[in-house]
Amino acid sequence: MAEFSTKLDGVVAAAKQAPGRGLPPVHLWNPAQSGEIDIVIKRDGRWLHEGAVISREALVRLFSTVLRKDPDGYWLVTPVEKMKITVEDAPFIAVRMDREGEALRFLTNVGDTVEAGPENPLRIEIGPDGAPRPYVHVRRGLEALISRPVFYELVEMAQERATPDGPTLGVTSNGAWFPVGPAQAHVL
Repeated sequence: MAEFSTKLDGVVAAAKQAPGRGLPPVHLWNPAQSGEIDIVIKRDGRWLHEGAVISREALVRLFSTVLRKDPDGYWLVTPVEKMKITVEDAPFIAVRMDREGEALRFLTNVGDTVEAGPENPLRIEIGPDGAPRPYVHVRRGLEALISRPVFYELVEMAQERATPDGPTLGVTSNGAWFPVGPAQAHVL
């Protein structure tokens, strides 16, 4: 863990400079120094370092503020260094959803809130097992996998629309409509 502390001292310092829950401008940082660190964000949202769970929630939240997705992968970024990490699926999990007026607001496992809409779309993929894998865009290419209970809530509020692909269930948020699946697949 000594290497962990040494390599991420800069990451911790950069993240702590963000005021409140504000986010550092990682999209503007292009440090010359780069490397890799054995950090994995598991499909279930757990962060691991060298196989051990990072159990300090505050540290995970701090690291999430300096996470960036580039074409070549996910990075923890500071003004002077970036460290490549592994993300098995999405870096975040949407653990709660609320309807607030015309908006669907999601809360992630790292404390981010995001309203679905044109800038933060919902999308559904079908996994290899045939099950839906729903996501919501959080920021700058980073997504949250919508947890199963939250997805069930989403499907419950979905309304049917006629589409070129046939009757489809979907939800609206901030003026955008998002399909969640074919209507006949959800008939009891």
